[in-house]
Amino acid sequence: MARSKLSSFNIASLTLGLAFLYLPIVILVIYSFNASRLVTVWGGWSLRWYREFVSDEAMIKAAGMSLAVGATSATIATLLGTLAAVALSRGEGFRGRTLFSGMLYAPLVMPEVITGLSLLLLFVALNAERGFWTVTMAHTTLTMCFVSVVVQSRLASLDRSLEEAAMDLGCDPARAFIAVTVPLILPAVAAGWMLAFTLSLDDLVIASFTTGPGSATLPIRIYSEVRLGVKPVINAICTLVIGVIAVVIIAASIASKLSSVRGESGAPI
Repeated sequence: MARSKLSSFNIASLTLGLAFLYLPIVILVIYSFNASRLVTVWGGWSLRWYREFVSDEAMIKAAGMSLAVGATSATIATLLGTLAAVALSRGEGFRGRTLFSGMLYAPLVMPEVITGLSLLLLFVALNAERGFWTVTMAHTTLTMCFVSVVVQSRLASLDRSLEEAAMDLGCDPARAFIAVTVPLILPAVAAGWMLAFTLSLDDLVIASFTTGPGSATLPIRIYSEVRLGVKPVINAICTLVIGVIAVVIIAASIASKLSSVRGESGAPI
């Protein structure tokens, strides 16, 4: 079979597409090392704005809030999303499956403004004090469906004869699931956790509806600063966020590949 070659038009289209997506990010990263106080004027290389970010207590508190909310909500969403994925993939005939599936995946297509407003009305009706836990519950609601999609796709490709073989050897269904299935889907679960953490770290709309005084997340803090004018320290903060998200995405990609390799090695010959 002859190898297809990229035409000059395809190469130009690919180059323009990548430039459109990543050139603004590259410029932002470069200007985070700008020594000038003016965002658009280059004044030489410097770590000045990174040092200013470290000394900004409000930004550090907001960053810590985002990390804590992201880790907590991702953990809860991973647990609930994994259980939901197991219920959908193993309980094909249970009553209400269609309704449960629709309610689970609704946040995937629901505008975040509607989700945030509905959660705000719920917390107001419950007279709940808005802060860390309200934002965490809101982010759990947002990210649980993504975890469920990732884990359910892994369960769908898993050979159930492995569990049946374990039960033939004396394991009860729960023990067979924990001993056989959980290790095989663990990379997918880890990838779901990382995806949920990234989505929580990135969220602005839902957090702005469900947060309270003194509990602003980093995106909310950045947005409030940008409204008054872009400061060079914002470039440094965004560069650090990009670095964290890049590490999480790479780790999630590696976990997904490990899941596929482990599934292929566990498939019967």
